Amino acid sequence: MDSAGAHLRETAPGLHSQGTIVGTVGAWKISDEQTGFGARKLAMGEPHFGRFYEWAGACAVRGVLMLAVVLAVLLIFARPAMGQTESVLYNFCAGGGFCTDGSTPWAGLVSDAAGNLYGTTRWGGLWGGGTVFELSPNGNGGWTETVLHSFTGGADGEQPWGPVMLDSAGNVYGTTAGGGAATLGVVFELSPAGGSWTETVLYNFCTQSGCTDGGNPLRANLIMDAAGNLCGMNSAGVFELSPSGGGWTEQVIYNGGGDARLGGLTMDAAGNIFGTTTTEVFELSPSGAGGWNATVMHTFAGAPGDGSDAVGLPTLDSSGNLYGTTIRGGAKDHGTVYELTPGENGEWTEQILHSFKGGTDGAYPWGGVALDAGGNLYGTTAKGGKGGTVFELAALGNSNYEDTILWVFNGKDGAYPAGTLMLDGAGNLYGTTGSGGAHHNQGVVFEVSGVRKATTTTLMSAPNPSTYGEAVTFTAVISGRGGEPPDGETVTFMTGKKTVLGTGTLSGGSANFTSTTLKVGTTSVTAVYGGDANFSGSASNVVKQVVKKAK
Repeated sequence: MDSAGAHLRETAPGLHSQGTIVGTVGAWKISDEQTGFGARKLAMGEPHFGRFYEWAGACAVRGVLMLAVVLAVLLIFARPAMGQTESVLYNFCAGGGFCTDGSTPWAGLVSDAAGNLYGTTRWGGLWGGGTVFELSPNGNGGWTETVLHSFTGGADGEQPWGPVMLDSAGNVYGTTAGGGAATLGVVFELSPAGGSWTETVLYNFCTQSGCTDGGNPLRANLIMDAAGNLCGMNSAGVFELSPSGGGWTEQVIYNGGGDARLGGLTMDAAGNIFGTTTTEVFELSPSGAGGWNATVMHTFAGAPGDGSDAVGLPTLDSSGNLYGTTIRGGAKDHGTVYELTPGENGEWTEQILHSFKGGTDGAYPWGGVALDAGGNLYGTTAKGGKGGTVFELAALGNSNYEDTILWVFNGKDGAYPAGTLMLDGAGNLYGTTGSGGAHHNQGVVFEVSGVRKATTTTLMSAPNPSTYGEAVTFTAVISGRGGEPPDGETVTFMTGKKTVLGTGTLSGGSANFTSTTLKVGTTSVTAVYGGDANFSGSASNVVKQVVKKAK
């Protein structure tokens, strides 16, 4: 077992109800042992991470070829070292003892309009069953932590593994993996009232006959639709909670392959739900009759050509493409970042954007990815350095991405991040680590600042159409959040995915290239800005240049 795996040792309550669990994921193991309250007492200096599955199966080989021409193009985009800094906003277990302020934040964060951050810790609190916490700016450059609720391990639940969500009224919703009426978890709501917070259990799992409603919602998040219905994931699959007569009614709306407790959900503007389990990516579309139509978008084949064990939250872009991570699979079986693109007849095409190599590249991206306006992706790995990494995949155009490590954790500033990062409007990244920090290795909330500003590239040509032999000028305009990139940088003009047509030099936010050698017919041209230490790269729209025969 490697050094990362040696630290990730713990048992989840209630897993025995799912049957015998065998296997490992990397260095993480699952036990079906039920922990008692005494076992939950925090051992100082030892982090507490969950242990998960390894799913056996055939590994389909789908080799990925990298053209030498593309590699040559990427050399143009080489840029200086990054200037990111990491700040620990809060060290958990500040008071020692049972860590009444919480410990082991496993999930990512959400924020409200005032910039306050909300999250969960699996352990700690007044009763040792975990917490929901809020971090608020204190006005002096620091942050103040407030425990909104300490779980008792009884009727109110225990061990919140997943993130929380906020509604428009400021109420906080989440799930616990244990506790409740059947000890297999609850869905809860925290409501602000006069400076304090009141917890309401909306639903107790495994209270239907035969436990058909499922239980043990682990890492999966909650989402809410326009009608106020909540959806999440547990051992039975995807569940929906609907307000009904002053209470809530639960139904399982999808039960596909793999373990749904470790995945996540997102929803598009039309109300379609997209989700992941350990083996697949799926879509649920409203049927129009109160039900849902299910489509399996992709089934993971495993290393070396595909990912496996998708445990992070999926992310949609404005074009309907879906991005996510797997903790295993890929070229070195250390995990992947993937993209699914919609096509005709409801089909989806998968592309592996990055396979983690281990070592300085990191491995095991437990969280999903955050997406900026320029199409750049940000995430974390649990392995790399002493305690994991924060990485960026910069979009270079034509489905090419450049991997850059923004931060390597050293233990004192956190270790083993597992939740999805949050990206604010200024380009700062926020997240949690389940271990490390200044107080007994019980985790931190961190910020990575100095992330490159997103850019957009817009391409136009004139004249269009043109005549064979006539000079055609392509103009690329580069705009960025917080200004335009500096003069003198290079923009590459390409035809298709392989051929460099020429380059131009930025001046006042634009670059030009003129060609007199375009062939008769239609040529598709894009412009690619490679980025620098302050601005991320971006690819332009496609311009179809029409060239007619000379008279």
